[in-house]
Amino acid sequence: MAQPNSAAQDGPRVAVEGGVVKFYFGVASDELANGAAQALAEVVAAVAAGQSAVISGYTDPTGNAAFNEELAKKRAQAVQRTLLELGVPQERITLEKPQSHTGSGDNAEARRVEVRLAP
Repeated sequence: MAQPNSAAQDGPRVAVEGGVVKFYFGVASDELANGAAQALAEVVAAVAAGQSAVISGYTDPTGNAAFNEELAKKRAQAVQRTLLELGVPQERITLEKPQSHTGSGDNAEARRVEVRLAP
């Protein structure tokens, strides 16, 4: 599985941390990193075993709040499309709007989508 080179790295990348698949994005971009399908392999297997995938999108705090909220949604939908392409049924995927769409960490860390498993 791909790992981030640095928390300050800018641009698309993917990491698996504590069982959560994290996709990081470039500024104002919803382009997924190479290796998305490989990073989601465990999620696909867990869903096949009866769990569900929960996807949440975040942005950095810079720029227009309405634009950022829509961008967080587009990023989450990009990950959702990949899961669907990998054969995960729509009813096993939940897009969950976080209480705050602004992510934690520096700006590069904040621009992310998280995929976690739920029973």
